[in-house]
Amino acid sequence: MAMSRAVPNLAFRRLRGQHSPAEFAAAVRRAAREIGEQVACDARYIGRVEAGEIRCPNYAYERVFLHMFPGLGLTDLGFSARETVRGRRQAVPAGAAPPAAITTRNDEESDVLRRAFMTSGSATLAAASLGLGGPAVAIPSPRGTHRIGETEVRAVEDAVRRIRLLDDRHGADGLYKVAAQPLRTAYALLDTGTMTRRSTEDRLHAGAGELSLSVGWLAHDSGRHEDARSHYAEALATARVAGNAALEAHAFCNTSFLARDTGRYREAVRAAQAGLRAAQPLDSARLLSLLSLREAGGWAGLGDRSACEQALGRAHGWFDRGPAEGDPEWMSFFGEPEREALEAGCWAALGEWGRAARHAQRAAVLQNPHFARNLALYRAHLAKALAHAGRPDEAAAEAKRVADSLDGIASARIRELLSETSRVLAGRS
Repeated sequence: MAMSRAVPNLAFRRLRGQHSPAEFAAAVRRAAREIGEQVACDARYIGRVEAGEIRCPNYAYERVFLHMFPGLGLTDLGFSARETVRGRRQAVPAGAAPPAAITTRNDEESDVLRRAFMTSGSATLAAASLGLGGPAVAIPSPRGTHRIGETEVRAVEDAVRRIRLLDDRHGADGLYKVAAQPLRTAYALLDTGTMTRRSTEDRLHAGAGELSLSVGWLAHDSGRHEDARSHYAEALATARVAGNAALEAHAFCNTSFLARDTGRYREAVRAAQAGLRAAQPLDSARLLSLLSLREAGGWAGLGDRSACEQALGRAHGWFDRGPAEGDPEWMSFFGEPEREALEAGCWAALGEWGRAARHAQRAAVLQNPHFARNLALYRAHLAKALAHAGRPDEAAAEAKRVADSLDGIASARIRELLSETSRVLAGRS
């Protein structure tokens, strides 16, 4: 069935007024709480509404919007009216006759969206479409039913693993837009599916949240910081709804990292500390170590050497306890090389470039070549530290080594580090 071209929702855009999409999304969430609804509204959702991709909101959003704008109906908000067709409620453009046959569900995550991830019995997050090779992730279709079971949940979990594997090898730039589609589908399953049991619902919440964090990380690494912030907030909301402490700690960990990278150092400290509180009941000293390193990075950005050193001391203490059964799967990247790299970042922020270079060098030496993107990142940090430390020849050699290794790796962070190294070297010539 051919899909009609989306028509921008100008009425909804006018109602947003002078608020940014993120500010308006926050207002939607507040209104939802006022009437006891739960919606994970973010700037991305508002953008989709205004672009006309969502012709008619699901019933939760409908109640929230009508609460926010009393006296207005769906059509006044720029949406399609709801009509009943063949015993099913369906969105139909205002003033238009309903089609003869309707197969899509009446909400923003329609069966058309599902088909992008679940088509003819299976759907694909295709690495081949990115030119990256390797097997695809297939999600079996519910085949006409909206009951969600082991097959769908495991497919979401596999999508998370596949995205992380591709990111480890190739970086984020080529993955982000493709990975956003399975994320929408995962949340569609949560919104529209009927779970076979509570454990299935818990796993799907966890899988959708982890997928949101993975896609957020792709946005973060490719320089799309506002998108990353939105995805991390979505994951945190999912964690809170599901009462999932592990997911909450992960969301705060990523939020802290993003805050540090964007110069919001106080937020980086507070997010890391919130993550530490969430992680306390979990059996993972390594997770506590990573969160302590995130906190140290925030203190370093604030120029508080004493607080930074205290957080680094806690990080080393937790790390030295070793791995545990409770370590989250997503922390596979966090070993001694990453610990050294994060400490290098702290000393760099404090202006101790020689010390930063020593830690960055250790990170590069210790890193497993499997993590190609991280290895290039550590070497880029090393080149930057050497340049600032007044060792231009070594810095130039290391930067060239990174540039020569970037075939198949796309990371905005690495490019920015190399650019900064070049600017420092140019200034010293």
